[in-house]
Amino acid sequence: MKKLILLPLLLVVLLSCKDKIKAPDADRFKSGTFEIPAGKGYEKTIIIRQDSIQIEKYEDRIDTLSISWKNNFNYTLKMLHPKTAIDEDPIHIKITNIKDNSYEFEAVIGYSNYVQKGEITKTSN
Repeated sequence: MKKLILLPLLLVVLLSCKDKIKAPDADRFKSGTFEIPAGKGYEKTIIIRQDSIQIEKYEDRIDTLSISWKNNFNYTLKMLHPKTAIDEDPIHIKITNIKDNSYEFEAVIGYSNYVQKGEITKTSN
């Protein structure tokens, strides 16, 4: 009988604790202007996000991608005007660490096993 009373009590305690534990707010990275610095496999890249569109400016190129957020920590990019076969594959992004105005990420193109890591800094809203 004690077990029957303790189980609901334990569930109430666990559920109330869950509400108090908050994940870092990644929502602020869904729009604005961002930068990926040059190095570690990247050219300096300026990113502008608004609604479901991401514009990337690097070297002498400008690419427009659709951005689809699965949740605050995972999103997918898809080139709107692919120029090569690899540009047709979606890019799956996972946010792995959040700092004040930046986040670290892992990117996988298509369904490959190669993971590209980097960091994006938000420069303005």
